[in-house]
Amino acid sequence: MDFWAIIQSKPVLIGLHLGFAIVGIDAFLWLMGKLKGDGGSHKSMVVTATIGVAAFVASWIAGGYYYVVYYGALVKSVIQKGLAPWAHNIIMETKEHIFLFVVPVAMTVLFITLLDKKEMEQLKIRRLAWLLSGAVAVIGLLIGALGFIISAAARWG
Repeated sequence: MDFWAIIQSKPVLIGLHLGFAIVGIDAFLWLMGKLKGDGGSHKSMVVTATIGVAAFVASWIAGGYYYVVYYGALVKSVIQKGLAPWAHNIIMETKEHIFLFVVPVAMTVLFITLLDKKEMEQLKIRRLAWLLSGAVAVIGLLIGALGFIISAAARWG
């Protein structure tokens, strides 16, 4: 099996999807601490936000590839014929819409961190950046919980 075949396999894609999402969530939680405690340099905040955005984009790509190639063909029918058909009808549909918010909100936080401290204080958006950073982390955690329900429904069959 070559490298690309391994990367495109179901378990690896799910692992990448989840792993990148965890890195993104952690980055925005870390950024919340930096924004709240006025800790770290301007550069470290930008780097942290950039890592978070990049991680969520990578999670989107891995999850999107899995969804297009495997979910519809293999997993969706198992869930719909199984013990919890609502897991697709309600949970997956919800996840499909909520995930659209993660990257745009994360990028908004990144753009705010590009401002220097003086500009942030003048515009009075440091607290907003802190709240949005928390929102990104919470949305990421919510999506993770929804994903857990979906995969549990697929395992129940």
